[in-house]
Amino acid sequence: MARRAFGWVLVAVGLAVFAVRFQHAGPYAPPGGGNLRAALLALALGAWLVRDWRPGAGWARPATWLALAAGPVVLFFALYAVLAELEEVVTLRVATVDGERADLRLWIVDRDGAAWATMRGAKAERHGLGEARAELLRGGSFECVVVRRVEDREAVVATHEQRQQKYRVQRLATALGVMPREPSDEMVAVRIEPCPG
Repeated sequence: MARRAFGWVLVAVGLAVFAVRFQHAGPYAPPGGGNLRAALLALALGAWLVRDWRPGAGWARPATWLALAAGPVVLFFALYAVLAELEEVVTLRVATVDGERADLRLWIVDRDGAAWATMRGAKAERHGLGEARAELLRGGSFECVVVRRVEDREAVVATHEQRQQKYRVQRLATALGVMPREPSDEMVAVRIEPCPG
């Protein structure tokens, strides 16, 4: 039955959100934020749809229709969470302005002897990335790095364009209209260099 097949697809993609991260060297980076929500929703909706409901369970019908309606949207976000991890992703471990530790998953490019990423200015500010020491997990091990926020529009555009060339998923997301072709005015670049000494 199509309902159950769709349910199994949701379950498989929900599990894949967790499994795809095992391909990266170093400590496992569990999904968080929207990626985690998409995975858990995919698993929950999928489990609901694959269950063999008895005909007498009248309350199950509206919930099943709701799961079928929400399923494609959840599947889209869960698939994106999987695809985003297929290429190089690094973890930048920072201390937020609240003093909490946060692990940022980033797509990065290399230019001028440093690694570069882009993000919204508010996110950079929230994570104390004006000029800060952090740890970068790349290639299986953490190293001390200095992260500097760069608002120069030329650097932001260059980083965005390099990411477009490096990451197939970004190109796909741009083609689908999920990601913009040009970085928005609120985007900033971050330059990531090894700690001195």
